[in-house]
Amino acid sequence: MDTETQLDEQLQGLLDRCAAADPSALERLYELASPLLFAALTRILRRRSVAEEALQDVFVSIWQRAGQFQASRGRAMAWMMSIARYRAIDLLRHERSAPVLVPDLPERAEPADEKEESSSWMPATGLLERCLGLLNDQQRNCLELAYVGGNSHEDISRLTGNPLGTVKSWIRRGLQSLRKCLES
Repeated sequence: MDTETQLDEQLQGLLDRCAAADPSALERLYELASPLLFAALTRILRRRSVAEEALQDVFVSIWQRAGQFQASRGRAMAWMMSIARYRAIDLLRHERSAPVLVPDLPERAEPADEKEESSSWMPATGLLERCLGLLNDQQRNCLELAYVGGNSHEDISRLTGNPLGTVKSWIRRGLQSLRKCLES
């Protein structure tokens, strides 16, 4: 039996014990899984302090949802990694939608033609969000994992538990739909 299979079996057992509310299992699970989860969160969020907070949230979710893990649907680490990635994506979305406080600056007069030029290239407010909302869940999830999370097609296939060809098709069709929606 290879090391990866042994680790996966160990993680599955720890998740089962977490589902039975064994705090020592959560402690051991944290020791084994937190370095990988923290690395992924840091790569996505790009700030150590935010990644540390996200990691804490992820382990709270793992503790609360351990009973939902099904080994027949995928590996334990992939399940935990998807919880971490979704948490990171949620944080990025929240950060994007949070208002940005800008200090009051003295107004400067812009020539009329400069105003027209600067606004002519701006996309309609919410257009991308509306277009993303038209995608199915699989397409949207794969695009977020690829373009927000920076994952390769192979990583996404592993994380979602879907065949590589299916993941590539979802991404290609999702991008085609986005392009069509944005151009209309």
